[in-house]
Amino acid sequence: MALIGVLGGMGPLATVDFMEKVVRLTRAAGDQEHLPLLVASLPHIPDRSLAILDGGEDPLPAMLSGIDLLNRNDVGVIAIPCNSAHYWYAQLQARSAAPILHIGEICVNAIQDPAQRVAILGTSGTIAAGFYQEALAARGITPVVPDEVAQARLDASVRAAKANDIDEATVQLSAALAILIAQGVRAAVMACTEIPLAARNLSAPPVTLIDSTLELARATVAFAVARGWNAPRQTVPDRI
Repeated sequence: MALIGVLGGMGPLATVDFMEKVVRLTRAAGDQEHLPLLVASLPHIPDRSLAILDGGEDPLPAMLSGIDLLNRNDVGVIAIPCNSAHYWYAQLQARSAAPILHIGEICVNAIQDPAQRVAILGTSGTIAAGFYQEALAARGITPVVPDEVAQARLDASVRAAKANDIDEATVQLSAALAILIAQGVRAAVMACTEIPLAARNLSAPPVTLIDSTLELARATVAFAVARGWNAPRQTVPDRI
């Protein structure tokens, strides 16, 4: 039986959110029709943003160990529900026998209307990594990088979500969105897997939000279903 490998724990609640979305996107009448997941939730992996921005402890060795663990168990594909981890995508894929889905490329490809400016709601590390800016520009979309004040709010939102304070995470996200809206932004990619956790409490999101966790889950299910890793004749629903 082919397995979906998940390199998670960055952070733990975001990993659970990804797993829930995979389950909810899978059409199944019972346990046996769901997709098999092998999840390595490894919260000890050093902080990715600190490594990118400030020369903090390198997370790559721990991530490579997680990749090795998944490959030893013969996974057929790997999803990493952490955006900043994809700064090291090339090294991770080079180590892995199984293909690794790229969350940034998948998320940007989900944008329906390319003729627009799209803000990047991510950590300072993900912004500095630059792969969202590159992916958006490659599609003819103007990337909008939050200013210093909005970025501070986004980083605060992520920290709150990682600390399980979702209410505070939502407050900080709302403040960041207000700044971006005042600058004419009408669409944004949630380029950190903690941001969708904060966005759950937005009663009516004031901008179109593209959920990187959801899009990664949708791509993961589509990959597995196309290869018959669960019950036959499955299709991936448009929404959950």
